[in-house]
Amino acid sequence: MKSPGCTPRHGRYLIIFSLCLGLTCLSGYFHVKNKNYRISKSHEELLILPTPCHAKTNVMFLKTHKTASSTVLNIMFRFAERYNLTVALPAAQLFHLGYPKTFVAHFVEGFETIGQNYNIMCNHLRFNPLEVKRVMAANTFYFSILRNPIPLLESSYIYYKNNVPAFRSSKNVNEFLASPTKYYHPADYRENIYARNIMWFDFGYDNNAEDDKNYTQAVLEEIEQNFHLILIADYFDESMILLKHALCWDLDDVIYFKLNSRSQDTVQTLTPESEEQIKAWCSLDWKLYLHFNQSFWRRIEETIGLEVLEKEVDHLRSRQKELMETCLSEQEAVRKDDIRNKALLPFQSGAANILGYNLKQDLDNRTLRTCQKMVIPELQYTSYLYAVQHPHKKRKDVGLPLLWTNLQERNVQLPVSN
Repeated sequence: MKSPGCTPRHGRYLIIFSLCLGLTCLSGYFHVKNKNYRISKSHEELLILPTPCHAKTNVMFLKTHKTASSTVLNIMFRFAERYNLTVALPAAQLFHLGYPKTFVAHFVEGFETIGQNYNIMCNHLRFNPLEVKRVMAANTFYFSILRNPIPLLESSYIYYKNNVPAFRSSKNVNEFLASPTKYYHPADYRENIYARNIMWFDFGYDNNAEDDKNYTQAVLEEIEQNFHLILIADYFDESMILLKHALCWDLDDVIYFKLNSRSQDTVQTLTPESEEQIKAWCSLDWKLYLHFNQSFWRRIEETIGLEVLEKEVDHLRSRQKELMETCLSEQEAVRKDDIRNKALLPFQSGAANILGYNLKQDLDNRTLRTCQKMVIPELQYTSYLYAVQHPHKKRKDVGLPLLWTNLQERNVQLPVSN
């Protein structure tokens, strides 16, 4: 008598079934692989089955200098208020997190009691990953922003003209660049950080280091490991769309009015020779910029696609224009002497004339509050948030009238689009 089990006929069926199943799985594997490959070619594949995402609320922004970072800080502060998030603010009367000293956790107000429970970090600091991780949660999203070193150095020269020895002793930016070492002295290292490779310095590295291929490559790889995203200020609107996607935020979360910009009459024209000299004098920043400019566009092509990017940038600009028409009396930034409400006067530095905004007079209270948060300068916003988060501490003194005395009005939304 045969024992129970598979007969030869059953065995043949089982083999055929297994082969079919294997081929089906194999074809599915190649289909998935092929589909993933095509995503980098065309974003339409991605739009068929969008991956659900949740807004990231633990975010660290390394605020670099003269890179439109004050505008990004305003975006971060507004997001923090909208969701009642805790911001890692500078301790006591400071407006930066210990800069230019390398960051340590106790530079943050309340760190000893709050610990690793901050959601947002975005004030100026010199990056120190181990100390930042003591403050920020393990799932924090890290990003920063870079700018072409050529316009950046010209901007730094004007803004820090009175503070940087290398700039102060030269007549203009072209004279400085004709012979930088004539004005830039190692003894003035700390005071001269804005005169050479300032972005490299902000990321925590030696801005006077020798431009060695192995060294620069190691630094670039380390930055890639420490940061999830590097934006490019020269393509600011495109950067905001990429940031929106990376953080799974709404469009209104990245809407902005340009802050801390200066009047055009303070811009000095660089000679072609000066532009080339910047590439050599700030060679570390130049390599940093070139590297992450490439990765920026590669990231866009692989995740959004240029066609969708263009549409979303148009949408962002339309929404921005709509809000400017709602909020602003002149529809543009104005010179410091033309700012009516001195509580909205931005910090002035060097030979620059830092622009600000005038708001319309007939806004209802809710809209006024929203518009004020779009245009409030960095120091005033930092002081306000500090008073909200640390009501028993002395408010940071900006030396200007207070915009808000009532600290309870929070979570203001942007006006609904028509």
